[in-house]
Amino acid sequence: MTAETPGETGKFLRKYVAFTLLVIAEWLLDRPTESMRGMLQELMERRYGDTSTVFCTQYQQKDWHQRLGSGVHADAIMDRILYNTVRVETGTYNMREHTALASA
Repeated sequence: MTAETPGETGKFLRKYVAFTLLVIAEWLLDRPTESMRGMLQELMERRYGDTSTVFCTQYQQKDWHQRLGSGVHADAIMDRILYNTVRVETGTYNMREHTALASA
């Protein structure tokens, strides 16, 4: 996810807001920049209540705020994610490991 100029940001948001279901894999694998946090906040705001978003991550939800920079943007993003949500935790289950063992 990169969109550094205003025109790119608008195009990015229009594209990803439109999906009925958005799956974000490797959520917060890298810490977002300040501009990315602003874009994530706007994306979550536009999607809130109308569409579904799935976050796939190796990090526990309690660590997300810190990985989002712990500031006002992090507060706003987390508010839009945490409220009106359904959580499915798979624990330590690793699909790659499971697949490798099954094919061995």
